[in-house]
Amino acid sequence: MPKIEERSNSSAPPSSGNKSTNLILIIVLVALGLGGYFWFKHRGQSATDKKNGPPKDMPVPVVAGKVVRTNVPIYLDGLGAVQAFNAVTVRTRVDGQLQKVAFTEGQEVKAGDLIGLIDAAPFKAAVEQAEAKKAQDEVQLANAERDLQRDAQLVKDKIVSPQEYDTQKSLVGQLTALVKADQGAVDSAQVQLDYTTINAPISGRTGIRQVDQGNIVHANDTNGLVVITQLRPISAVFTLPEQQSAGIFAKMGQGKVQVLAVNRDNKSKLGTGELAVIDNQIDTTTATIKLKATFANEKLALWPGQFVNVRVLLDVRTNGLVVPAQVIQRGPDGTYVFVINPDQTVKIQPVKVAQIEDGLALVDEGLQEGEQVVVDGQYRLQTGSKVKLGEGGGRGKGGGDAGSSDGGSTNSSGKGKRHHGATNDESGTKSGQ
Repeated sequence: MPKIEERSNSSAPPSSGNKSTNLILIIVLVALGLGGYFWFKHRGQSATDKKNGPPKDMPVPVVAGKVVRTNVPIYLDGLGAVQAFNAVTVRTRVDGQLQKVAFTEGQEVKAGDLIGLIDAAPFKAAVEQAEAKKAQDEVQLANAERDLQRDAQLVKDKIVSPQEYDTQKSLVGQLTALVKADQGAVDSAQVQLDYTTINAPISGRTGIRQVDQGNIVHANDTNGLVVITQLRPISAVFTLPEQQSAGIFAKMGQGKVQVLAVNRDNKSKLGTGELAVIDNQIDTTTATIKLKATFANEKLALWPGQFVNVRVLLDVRTNGLVVPAQVIQRGPDGTYVFVINPDQTVKIQPVKVAQIEDGLALVDEGLQEGEQVVVDGQYRLQTGSKVKLGEGGGRGKGGGDAGSSDGGSTNSSGKGKRHHGATNDESGTKSGQ
């Protein structure tokens, strides 16, 4: 009986303590769920706020600049290589021993200056032999001419037959021709003797010496003695796309075309020259046309074989609208700028950019002179956002008028490289959203 009672007690309903524990657990889970819901909602709202920027009634600090008018040069940019105006490999024209090297490496020489001397003894002997042969034949010619004169009188007296007279006359002619041939031999030998003196054919700078004094040199040696390169003036050969050829032809028809040579860093101007020639055909494999420009190169800033950026001055845009390059943004619909309204709010204004050059953007459409535009701080803006101009009234870092002395408008220094389109792609895309 007692065992049966124990079994019936084990099946009794749970105590009130267990019910309390379960209720507390349920309340905790509900609280955690609600907390997680509000946390995710708050996080999503924060992300949306960050994306959309600050509320429109909260001013955004920006740096502003003005749209101004100024003269803007239009350049065509190409990659080229510098070539010597003239380059000559100085070679000997006769065989012999190089007795003297009369130049130093890297020396500036003028046309006609002595470069080297070849042993002249064999050639002097050849000249003397030719002169002696000529003198011998001249004596025979003089004797034959005297006989011809006597025969002429004897023919009149019918002492000598006409046949003998004609034979003597032919002999005089043969000896006359022989003397002329001897003179040619003398001249040839003298030329060979003159070739033993090697002179500079052009003015320029000598390179590295190829042959040392005392060596035997030959007329068919490939290396020669030295290479003389003319550096003043100097040339640069470069290419441009074929679609730009029409503008270049038109510009050349108007007169001289100015060309700038700029270092590969697009900052250092190496020289100013003129367009010399346009190639007579377009390269069909690259769709480019080759051009050649000439530079005075007085300071020797250009060197043969040097790669340079060549800039052809195609035109000068008079009173063009310019803004600092940082103003231009790029969005899904193209380039645009943030224009500051009189009430210190901004609007997105689509623009058409002609070129970006030397920190300035030339705008064809979309802006008016005197308008204020945002130079820095665009990534926090959207249409209707209020702005607060940075310290200095819009002349902070990167700000100010586009036509100020800081920006420059003529690009005469050749700094920078022209780009079509705009910059700040990433920030512009965010603002465009």
